[in-house]
Amino acid sequence: MTVVLTSLAQAVYLIAAILFVLSLAGLSKQETARRGNLYGMAGMGLALLATVALAADRSQRPVAVTLLLIAMALTLGAVVGTARARRVEMTQMPEMIAVLHSFVGLAAVLVGYNSYLTEAPDALHLVEVFLGVLIGAVTFTGSVVAFLKLSARMKSAPLMLPGRNALNLGALVASAGLLAWFLASPSLLPLVLMTVVALALGWHLVASIGGGDMPVVVSMLNSYSGWAAAAAGFMLSNDLLIVVGALVGSSGAILSFIMCTAMNRSFVSVILGGFGAEGGTVAAVDRDYGEHREVSAGEVAEMLREARSVVIAPGYGMAVAKAQYPVADLVAKLRAQGTDVRFAVHPVAGRLPGHMNVLLAEAKVPYDIVLEMDEINDDFGDVDVVLVIGANDTVNPAALDDPSSPIAGMPVLEVWKAKQVVVFKRSMATGYAGVQNPLFFRENTAMLFGDAKDQVEQIVAPLAVG
Repeated sequence: MTVVLTSLAQAVYLIAAILFVLSLAGLSKQETARRGNLYGMAGMGLALLATVALAADRSQRPVAVTLLLIAMALTLGAVVGTARARRVEMTQMPEMIAVLHSFVGLAAVLVGYNSYLTEAPDALHLVEVFLGVLIGAVTFTGSVVAFLKLSARMKSAPLMLPGRNALNLGALVASAGLLAWFLASPSLLPLVLMTVVALALGWHLVASIGGGDMPVVVSMLNSYSGWAAAAAGFMLSNDLLIVVGALVGSSGAILSFIMCTAMNRSFVSVILGGFGAEGGTVAAVDRDYGEHREVSAGEVAEMLREARSVVIAPGYGMAVAKAQYPVADLVAKLRAQGTDVRFAVHPVAGRLPGHMNVLLAEAKVPYDIVLEMDEINDDFGDVDVVLVIGANDTVNPAALDDPSSPIAGMPVLEVWKAKQVVVFKRSMATGYAGVQNPLFFRENTAMLFGDAKDQVEQIVAPLAVG
């Protein structure tokens, strides 16, 4: 019976792996994203069924008891997960994802210890256990710190300990030494010591990264969690877990590279410190940029009524205010009067890769008018009005004009080239990277203060009447 079940499970695992690959392919385009999600759900369902069947068959306890234990674990996870998912706002998705990454890391650590205590200690298996626990521990504490930063329970500014790079290198060297000890004389002591070092390393790595780099951190931790899952697959001799972990790890690494390219930063520079860090301290330059100009919602409505071309540059502030729905209504009104309306989305807008795209899709904004930075940056000179809704660092001209700026060299949306720019903000406070934005003080820029949702609704009202 075991041989037949094992063969059948392997066949199901193969089908599930193909579905996971099709899921990733589907998620690469908005038009096929829903289908990609369905492929992923189907693959995970098949994988769970095959794993449960194998576990029940191989367990030395009665099958009914094993199935009951698995059912209890699945039910508990489903109840907690569903309850949390129902309460999580779209603006809280980044920190929720960070928490989920921490669970993957913790699972890899627990699997590693269990595997060491229950399996024969051959050299290859010991290396698998050691690396699995190492990656899992770094992922766990790194994800916890990311959650604390994203949820504002911890300051977004980078932690700048003296010799921080030497500390990271020392942790890796110590881990290598502990691996040699673990292989020469297998025991729990070197494994536990390495776990403590890895937990500290994961905490320090992410704590040392500034707020402006958090979108990269999220994708980086996604990659780490994938490799942690793959390591757990090796320890459990589960081919599907290895495949899925490799898919998640590689896709997360590719996304991290894309995000770093969009920010004109190397992955290593992100790991070694975040935006706003200069010479071991947080950069804060006091400079007189002049006076800003304020505008009312009614005046903005009049600008839009006369405009032939409008671009909207959304940011995290739009998500916080839940302004995507009135923004979608505004777009519909403007397009109805013949205005050309497009969205300009920076690759790192928000706290999560693709954050703005998801919000706009949720509000039923036509996807063909949502353009990436590279697609629209050359067009701003021909735009009548740009509405910057809750964005800051991604539209900061200092990135191009000021070599001393902490975000110097970062590609940004060049909105200041438009005839008129209206910035929606609650105050003149700096953005998440902690850098002042000279855009707010330019002659063709006007500030519209207040809640973005309320202000957009006030703009829509006279347009609807007109």
